[in-house]
Order: sequence, then C-alpha cells, then structure tokens
Amino acid sequence: MSSLPPFFAWDVSTILFFILCFFFLIMVFDKFFLAKKRSDNQYFPKGRIARIKAIFYFLGFLKFNNLEKEKGKPFLIRWALSFYPVILLVFVIRSFMFEPFQIPSNSMMPTLLTGDFILVNKWTYGLRLPVTNTKILSINEPKRGDVLVFRYPNYEGNKSRAGKDFIKRVIGIPGDKIVYKNEQLFVNGVKATYKNKGIYTGIESGDWLTGYTLLNEKTAEKNHDILVIPKKHSKDVSITVPKNKYFVMGDNRLNSADSRYWGFVPEEFIIGKAFLIWFHFDKSLKFNRLGFFD
Repeated sequence: MSSLPPFFAWDVSTILFFILCFFFLIMVFDKFFLAKKRSDNQYFPKGRIARIKAIFYFLGFLKFNNLEKEKGKPFLIRWALSFYPVILLVFVIRSFMFEPFQIPSNSMMPTLLTGDFILVNKWTYGLRLPVTNTKILSINEPKRGDVLVFRYPNYEGNKSRAGKDFIKRVIGIPGDKIVYKNEQLFVNGVKATYKNKGIYTGIESGDWLTGYTLLNEKTAEKNHDILVIPKKHSKDVSITVPKNKYFVMGDNRLNSADSRYWGFVPEEFIIGKAFLIWFHFDKSLKFNRLGFFD
C-alpha cells in the first residue's frame, strides 16, 4: 500500500473558504487604508468590551456595526458586504453541520440509487476543521453498519479518483477480523445471517441489475439489504483492520470498488455519516425515494 496523499481537494467548502478569505482581506485593506480617504463612517468603539463586540461583528458582517453604510464605497467593497454573510452561513453549515452529496453510481444499491441526493451529518463523528479535515473535537466513532462518506484515500495515485468523495458501508472497525468469502461475511469469527428477499428489479440507471438476488444481511449491530448474483462471486478477502482505519464495502457487492480492492479508510479522511435522501433525479423525479435510511 502506497503512502497516503493529503486530504485537500478543490471541493465546494474549500472554494467557499478561499472566497471568504478574499473578501475578508479586501475589507481589512479597505478599513486600514482606503477608508481614510473617504468620508463614510468607519466608527470603531472605545473600550475593551465594545471593541471585542465590534471585532466579532466584523468577522460575521465585515463591518464594525450595523450603522455603517454601503453608500459611497467602491463596488467591490459593497459586493463583499452584501455576499459575505450569506457565503459565511453556507460555509458554516456545510463545514460543521450538514453537507449535501449526489450519488453518482450503483455501488450502494439497493440502499441508494444513482440520482439520489443525500445529506451527510458532519458533526456526529466529531468537529473537523474545513479544508484540512483535522479533528478538533471527538464525539462518536463510526460503527459497523454506518453509511460513511469519506475522501478517497487514493493509495495508488489514481488521478481520476484524486479528491473524490466516496460513500460505502462500514463493515469493520479498528481491530476487527474481517472475512468475506463466497458472498458470506464473517466479523470476528461470527457469520452474518442472510434472508433471501427474491429477485431484484432495477430502477432507471440501475435497470441492468434486474435479475440480481436481493438479500438481507444481518450482523450483531444492524441488518440491511445487499445485491449479489447467484453462482457468481465478488472479491474475497481475509484481513484485520488496523488502528485508526475502517473497512468498508458497497451494498452492491459485485459492483463496488471498496476496501477489498484499494484498502482501508483512514480516520482522518472521514467526512460524515449519510442519513437522509432529500431529492432524487435520475431519468425522472421520484418523491417516494425521500426519507431517512441506514
């Protein structure tokens, strides 16, 4: 296994971060240099408490108080004042609370379909700094059965997957002994139980999966549906999950590029836990797809 690349990628949160930094630097430059040449109100209060309040207000709105007027300021300054609070709010929500993702493939069918738009809980596993993903507050750890969104670790240096976000199901946590053979899962020597739910009927972009066998896989922690093909097996594996790593697989076992092929998910590459489908569009709108899942 090759060395782990940096987490950084040019995703939406990163772009928003640099836009905010750009606006902030513009306004700092304006306050200390350009504003002296104008007659507009650049009021900065006296007194320690008042100044602290003014600084926090500036961090949120790029002005020291709500009495400052935009009239008379250069276009770029007025533009920054108008858009900065909105972008900041979106950035905070996406970075620390909830982030939307779109499912691009069939690897998590039947749980998630191509065209599902999902929400990911960003704080359930702890608070992380945007851009670097450094954890600053630990809350919970991923559990077996969680549907996990993570930055692809790209051990092999695959340029087409660099910076991509993946979604899979947690099968093994640190210390677990995982055996997957002939579509049978064993976790620490305990075999999962399976219930045949019949022949699967594919939907829209996944219609080619019609004829697969739909199974319910039940472990000690959770049960969920998976897709397999009778008399045809996906990749087998027998491995122990290292410290601070996670073993993940897609629910569409024969059509999922997951830990069986490229290795473990490092803890520092975890983005969050997927929990809600809020929209669906593949070849058509499907409102019956909306709701919580696990």
